[in-house]
Amino acid sequence: MANDLLLCSYLKRLRLPAIAQSYARLSEEAASSNQTYADYLLALLEGEVAQREENTQKLRLIKARFPVMKTLDCFDFSAIPSLNKALVLELSRGSYIDKRDNIIFIGSYGTGKTHLAISLGVAACRGGKRVRFYTAAGLINELLEAQAQLRLGKLEASLARYDLIILDELGFVPFSKEGAEALFTFCSGRYERGSLIITTNLDFVRWKEIFGDDALTGALLDRLTHRCHIIEMNGDSYRFKENLKRREAKMT
Repeated sequence: MANDLLLCSYLKRLRLPAIAQSYARLSEEAASSNQTYADYLLALLEGEVAQREENTQKLRLIKARFPVMKTLDCFDFSAIPSLNKALVLELSRGSYIDKRDNIIFIGSYGTGKTHLAISLGVAACRGGKRVRFYTAAGLINELLEAQAQLRLGKLEASLARYDLIILDELGFVPFSKEGAEALFTFCSGRYERGSLIITTNLDFVRWKEIFGDDALTGALLDRLTHRCHIIEMNGDSYRFKENLKRREAKMT
């Protein structure tokens, strides 16, 4: 009993909670199967490492601030026949982030752009990458607020530490001149330094409608598309088809 109390105390001080939970059980298993001390120690450490990796992954997902959790295994690729499934699955492996490439999903409302963007973000988190999700309007508001409070540099430094930033719904809400310039500066700053995933319902020729300036729009597109995977999401509403499937499942 005294040894158990000392072990628990030491493991708590050393911050080894997984070992504290499993050392007694693993000790019994080691004794019954005639394991060596080294094998027993290895089992203890493997459990601790696995638990820490799981906790770290959970923390990355929390810090990403996804509005909902989405994964590729629950996306119905057959609903969008024109979608290049092989490319999306390849991108989920995350090599584009190491290359600082971008991804732009272009398509009409409800075709699953946000689902895929979040899914790739979740995959990146699970691959050890730092990810942050924003709506385009939300990021602009944060940039302008930081600028007004004279802490823009601090915010930019914080955002630069993310390996991947997702900008959802570009083009859904018109920007002010100041907002367009703030977004241009942000995207330019990430050029070849960090990856972006952008979802938009507007073809590139219509981006002037949200940025309001030919030169600004052209310069932004030049940077964003230089090293970029452009994925068109054409077809009927993915959400509508999913809703029909759910209704049919309830009726059967």
